[in-house]
Amino acid sequence: MARKKASPDFEQSLADLQSLVERLESGELSLEDSLSAFEQGIRLTRECQAALNQAEQKVQILLERDGQLEEAPFDADEQA
Repeated sequence: MARKKASPDFEQSLADLQSLVERLESGELSLEDSLSAFEQGIRLTRECQAALNQAEQKVQILLERDGQLEEAPFDADEQA
């Protein structure tokens, strides 16, 4: 059985955050709407940061060998 995610994935949260920033930068929102968008942006920022921190911890666990963290270069071109 597939596990359901409790929160939207990182990419969706980041896209939502970018959309909010564009709306705020447009200057067309009322003060109340701007505050609401800012609040949502803070929440999305925290969600994204938590996801990044969790991913970093997973990478460190995967790279750990014999109690020592082994640094390994990451080449995105090789992963594609």
